[in-house]
Amino acid sequence: MTETNHEMACQLEDVAAYVDGELTGAALEDFEAHLRSCGACTDELRTQRQLLCTLDVAFNDSRSFELPHEFSRVVTARAESDLSGVRRKRERRLALKLCAALALTSFALMGAAAKGLVIDPLRSVFRVANILLDFAGQAALDLAETVTVFIRVFTRAIFSAPHGIGVVFLMALLLSTLLLPFVIARYHRAQIVE
Repeated sequence: MTETNHEMACQLEDVAAYVDGELTGAALEDFEAHLRSCGACTDELRTQRQLLCTLDVAFNDSRSFELPHEFSRVVTARAESDLSGVRRKRERRLALKLCAALALTSFALMGAAAKGLVIDPLRSVFRVANILLDFAGQAALDLAETVTVFIRVFTRAIFSAPHGIGVVFLMALLLSTLLLPFVIARYHRAQIVE
């Protein structure tokens, strides 16, 4: 920044202070001396004074107006009555339809960007969900087949055994199945104590 630019910037800031009457004493005398030698500051002073005069005229000529009696109460009452239509079912359905139409329009306007931002992620989510559902369905079918085969083989073995030995084995299986949780719990307790 050259000395002239610095002096102009400094003196141009003082113009507003001079117009507002904030300069006093030596600062006032220095600025008035500067005005006699600086055309830019003189032009700026003239422009600011013209602006102030224009603003004074504009605000002095404007006729003051009064608000109507109980203006805020009337505005509040009208605003509340205008919102009462939103509470009706028909208005809510209309608002929902309008939102859906706007959403469809926005997706249509997004065009190719919608494919990359919305459609492709949805496809991948549906693809993963489809794979998981297929896996769960196949696992359920395999489990059902296994249980069916086990029951068939087990019932044949029990009922085809001679002299009721199959029923004894069935009772032993049921008893061991019932006692298994207790045995597992005792084992874990013994591990904790050690």
